[in-house]
Amino acid sequence: MDIDFIYLLCLGLCLCYGDDDENEELPRPSISAWPSSVVKCKSNVTLRCGTHFQNVTVTLGRLHNSQYQQQKRSLGREAEFHLTNLQLEDAGGYFCTYRTVVSHKWSGQSQLLRLVVTDGVGEGGGNCPRPSDSKLIFLTTFSCLCISLLFVSIFFIYRCTRQGSSHEEPPKRQEEDEEEEEEEEEEEEDIIVTLNDHVCKHEHEVSCGE
Repeated sequence: MDIDFIYLLCLGLCLCYGDDDENEELPRPSISAWPSSVVKCKSNVTLRCGTHFQNVTVTLGRLHNSQYQQQKRSLGREAEFHLTNLQLEDAGGYFCTYRTVVSHKWSGQSQLLRLVVTDGVGEGGGNCPRPSDSKLIFLTTFSCLCISLLFVSIFFIYRCTRQGSSHEEPPKRQEEDEEEEEEEEEEEEDIIVTLNDHVCKHEHEVSCGE
């Protein structure tokens, strides 16, 4: 009876000890940047996440961006994440978390590493365009394109209008010519009538003189 009691007691202590191990929080990892946390645009940087255990799963996250996530197995007690061709929008806060093979929970987040990306103006850097500048360039280009299309449309409309008016001109000219001919004919008739009047008057005078 005493042996069974001792066996059950030992089993309970072992189970309690195992639960404590699973519920125990993992130490927070560390994070660093190489060669520096301040880098030029279009350059590269390596973020190193250090852990207290070997061969663990490490995740690199980004502050205020839940969709950004890189994950890999550590080599020893450190995992490296290579960020290449950095742009200005890549700047911000980065952190690491990890979990072991035994643990089903992730560790707490490391301290926040603030990555700064400079545009390199005056330093021989990549001279990256700022997001606002890119939007301004796009809007300027789009506006110029719209204005060019507007001028082309106005030009074609003007050409079509000129062609239409040129097609309408011949009938008008023909009418004017007909009117001029009618006027000339009327003038000729007036001249003939006048001449006839003079002839008749002359004949009448001659007949009266005889």
